[in-house]
Amino acid sequence: MPLVCLRDFQAYAQKHLSKSTWDYIEGGADECFTRDDNITAFKKIRLRPRYLKDVQEVDTRTTVQGEEITAPICISPTGFHCLVWPDGEMSTARAAQAAGICYITSTYASCALEDIVATAPRGLRWFQLYMQSDKQLNKQLVQKVESLGFKALVITVDVPKLGNRRQDIQNQLDLKMNLLLKDLRSPKERNPMPYFQMFPIDASFCWNDLSWLQSITRLPIILKGILTKEDAELAVKHNVHGIIVSNHGGRQLDDVLASIDALAEVVAAVKGKMEVYLDGGIRTGNDVLKALALGAKCVFLGRPILWGLAYKGEYGVEEVLNIIKNEFHTSMALTGCRSVAEINQDLIQFSRL
Repeated sequence: MPLVCLRDFQAYAQKHLSKSTWDYIEGGADECFTRDDNITAFKKIRLRPRYLKDVQEVDTRTTVQGEEITAPICISPTGFHCLVWPDGEMSTARAAQAAGICYITSTYASCALEDIVATAPRGLRWFQLYMQSDKQLNKQLVQKVESLGFKALVITVDVPKLGNRRQDIQNQLDLKMNLLLKDLRSPKERNPMPYFQMFPIDASFCWNDLSWLQSITRLPIILKGILTKEDAELAVKHNVHGIIVSNHGGRQLDDVLASIDALAEVVAAVKGKMEVYLDGGIRTGNDVLKALALGAKCVFLGRPILWGLAYKGEYGVEEVLNIIKNEFHTSMALTGCRSVAEINQDLIQFSRL
């Protein structure tokens, strides 16, 4: 039976992946309230369609940081893709290139960055960076991704300490025994650094350190994990180029706002001075439309990409992307939007339930 929605890929992945791998992908922090709320929060938003409009041709194209993409649906950074498919991030990169969308490659990629670039040379790539305590290592990584043609740096800000992920603790998840991260190595060392040597991430990294980062790269800097107007205003003050409204898929601090519930506050705070994106809880084309109506320039998918990867590698990821892009096309047509620019807050209202 064909898989027809993202939930179908989720069910397939749960059935076919090992328990520890599935729990690692699906797990959230503490009681997983925020993980689940990311999804249910979208159901509190209702659509207000407009009819008798010519929607014979609907254009889903948009841009992110000046680069055109076929739809405002891109790939979030997630680590260790080789856990679910042998070619790992290389398969993901090929699927993103075929779909004509942006793929944010994780610091914790299980494939070498050179291989990811070589397998999808025309793909639009951003790089997600966890700031390490070794400043030279950060500089080395930034210079490397810039030389490899990555178009932006995405700094994850919500991991000064790893969240309390109970399932991983119960499973005694030990990634360090399975994977070496090929692009995290000290400039003084020739061998990759094992996973366990990378933690803790630099918990001292703060707003004033952004100027150092800006001094060593020409790439636009995007902050991932902003949830409040106060931090959004500081992002504007520190001249970053974009924000991804995100709670790390509910994997860091439980009981924070669902991403979609934090979006409007952040969008209002930046006052159009930078692009705002969203990840967390996107499962349908309607979800994409709702996020754009609340001011997101683009959304990013995390877990659904890994479900697709577990299904058929790059072809599974392509299927996931094609399904949600087609759903989004339908959502646009059925609400009377001929272009992404026509999507606005008049199309939604919040349910009283």
